[in-house]
Amino acid sequence: MRPRLPSPLVEVVDKRLAFRLLLKRDDLIHPEIPGNKWRKLAHNLAPARAAGTVLTFGGAYSNHIRATAAAGHHYGFRTVGVIRGEEHLPLNDSLAFAVSRGMTLTYLDRATYRRKRDADVLAALRERWGEHYLLPEGGSNDLAVLGCREIVAEIAEDFDVICCPCGTGATLAGLATALRPHQRALGFSVLRGDFLRAEVQDLAGRADRWSLDTRFHFGGYAKTPPELHAFADDFTARHGVPVERIYVAKMLYGIFHSDFPAGSTVVAVITG
Repeated sequence: MRPRLPSPLVEVVDKRLAFRLLLKRDDLIHPEIPGNKWRKLAHNLAPARAAGTVLTFGGAYSNHIRATAAAGHHYGFRTVGVIRGEEHLPLNDSLAFAVSRGMTLTYLDRATYRRKRDADVLAALRERWGEHYLLPEGGSNDLAVLGCREIVAEIAEDFDVICCPCGTGATLAGLATALRPHQRALGFSVLRGDFLRAEVQDLAGRADRWSLDTRFHFGGYAKTPPELHAFADDFTARHGVPVERIYVAKMLYGIFHSDFPAGSTVVAVITG
């Protein structure tokens, strides 16, 4: 299936908001490689196919692992997923899907996984799995930033702020590099802590019209308490848009609880 590009831009009319909210429906790009997963993989497909094998990293519920496996299936390259922690059987739905799309899974204990960028760890993986194209966790590299940059180019309407959820920082970095002088990018971190700022800065380079809101992680990655589910269910009931809970729900909740200037236009990237 070919990706649906440009992805739709739809307006949300909600009396609770004093500003105009537009949704960039990147979740509709591809059924198996949706949202920013497609954006980050798009420019990595050519070197992946040239190498023949992609090796990448992720947790047991990683959407990036799912999407990379699907990309390998649809675009003709082998995939190896290096999973954080120990193997647990039966596989959860995310890892089972990855295997169904041809991905080979291997595991690193958490201490070693934290050193996944170290030369000795990478050398051991290369010795075991052979030559490969290496994708960082979340697919976040310079080519991913280039793909995420294209989101802004697809938006014909003027806007003041463009928002995205953040797990590794590439989407926010890409948005930040494509803005006009009067615009800014705002990321909502789904992780606890402030370390993500350094990751975004490294990927965004000189782009500086971005900020990171760390107030709405709800306890950390994959933490989705009843309050968040209730908000997401209400949003879907009001507007007919399904809300992914780990990333998108936290961004939308943050948008609805932030003080954007009355009359401004805010774009929310629905990353799938």
